[in-house]
Amino acid sequence: MSTAIDNPLARLRQRPRDNVAVYTVLVVGGLLWAFPLITAVRQSVAHGGFGNYLTVLTGEFNQVSLVRAFGNSLVIAALHALFVCAVGAMAAYAFAKITFPGRETLYHLVLIFLAVPAVAVIVPVYYITGQFGLFNSPLGVALPEAALTLPFAVLLLRNYADGIPDSIIEAARIDRAGHARIFWHIFLPAARPALVNLAALSVMWSLQDFVFPSMVLKNADTTTAAQAVQTIQSAFGPTPEQTSQYFAALVLLAVPAVVLVVAGLRFITQGITAGGNKE
Repeated sequence: MSTAIDNPLARLRQRPRDNVAVYTVLVVGGLLWAFPLITAVRQSVAHGGFGNYLTVLTGEFNQVSLVRAFGNSLVIAALHALFVCAVGAMAAYAFAKITFPGRETLYHLVLIFLAVPAVAVIVPVYYITGQFGLFNSPLGVALPEAALTLPFAVLLLRNYADGIPDSIIEAARIDRAGHARIFWHIFLPAARPALVNLAALSVMWSLQDFVFPSMVLKNADTTTAAQAVQTIQSAFGPTPEQTSQYFAALVLLAVPAVVLVVAGLRFITQGITAGGNKE
């Protein structure tokens, strides 16, 4: 049985000099990360005060409404997370708990697609989107986003699934439970921390995506928050008041991602260590 002395973190806390060094690095890193956001907030209220936020929320700039852009981004992000979690969970269960010929070869082929960047699939995605009539549709953005995220989802969820004891699966099979019942009643509840982590990451990545929305969404009514950062820029003049309003818009466009990271930090941390315990 390990004691506190055997724990590296406990030993680190017992060394005041090392403790100070670690917290110094964390504070400096946090300040560097927060500096652009703090600067944007200061500039947003420099001329016009907090009324600038009400102005950009209630107005339209280059026919783009920030409220509508938020809504479009959230719909796409929700679809993205739904597809990734659903397909990724089924694939992870199959790779981890079902034995079939070529399982490991197929699994490693899936992982190869982690190296495929978004720009490499722009042409086929554009063609397929046109063939299915998905331009200016949330599905036209969510589907290619999900396709690129799925290899990571399979990696994360299979790593977690490997930590679920096979004895539980075998016991369910003895009770004549099929794969569908095992997946729904055993695998999904056990993999909930990893699924929540994956959903949070999928939403965050979708909110930051600029490539696919710019290619698929052409109407101002379908503009996402990531697109709005560039789309509304020319609507603000060089006057101090309008410059502050533009910074207010940038701050508002950054709020969803920041709130998501803060709210889902516990689940993201759990997901990083998912699958750390093996049978």
